[in-house]
Amino acid sequence: MKIVVIGGTGLIGTQLCDLLRAGGHDVVAASPNTGVNTITGEGLQAALQGADAVVDVANSPSFEDAAVLEFFETSGRNLFAAEKAAGVKHHVALSVVGTERMLDSGYFRAKMAQEELIKKSGVPYSILRATQFFEFVGAIAQSGAQDNTVRLTSAALQPVASADVAAALAKIAVGAPTGQTAEVAGPDRQPLVSFAKTYLQHNQDPREVITDDKATYFGAPINDQSLTPGAHPIIGATHFDAWLKSGSTQR
Repeated sequence: MKIVVIGGTGLIGTQLCDLLRAGGHDVVAASPNTGVNTITGEGLQAALQGADAVVDVANSPSFEDAAVLEFFETSGRNLFAAEKAAGVKHHVALSVVGTERMLDSGYFRAKMAQEELIKKSGVPYSILRATQFFEFVGAIAQSGAQDNTVRLTSAALQPVASADVAAALAKIAVGAPTGQTAEVAGPDRQPLVSFAKTYLQHNQDPREVITDDKATYFGAPINDQSLTPGAHPIIGATHFDAWLKSGSTQR
């Protein structure tokens, strides 16, 4: 199969391209770095010629509300026009668990708009929603930093290794489109504050971690259901402690 990975030079995209190539597929890592830009349309049509599937794992360079919405809507419209012209038979997209429950967040509203575009595009699709990546736990911890403390909510989190997300996407990409939304999460479900505390201790960060259930998640209030998967998600193989010990925080 020829598979084009939009955002193919990023955290998920690089791992996904490696997995698909190892499976014998013809893979195009498409990103502005490789001359393919879904915002301007540069190189897009040429990259999609002869493609059987497109996997979109691109992310907005800005998380500001208006900018992130514009990114996903513009990118989506350009991508679907090019896919239809090229006869692409399967569009796979990476989204986020809890999107419809987190609409106080401009980023999640933008991801919801992206999902709606996918469903209305007319291109056969599969959507995979992932929980937060292990690689982002440090940034989540930092979001609660106040002087020498870190204040975070005890709402549940079930983060996942990016490698496990890439593996799930690879399986979906080589299969038939489902027209459905699946979820992938890690094997460990704990309070968000506990993941942050473990992360900081591992990195010998001396700041005190304080549980504060009034603390938000990047400005949005959350509860135990906000960012955790529903019934029967794909469960990644990698535990958080094992990921920390592997040195993957340096990725």
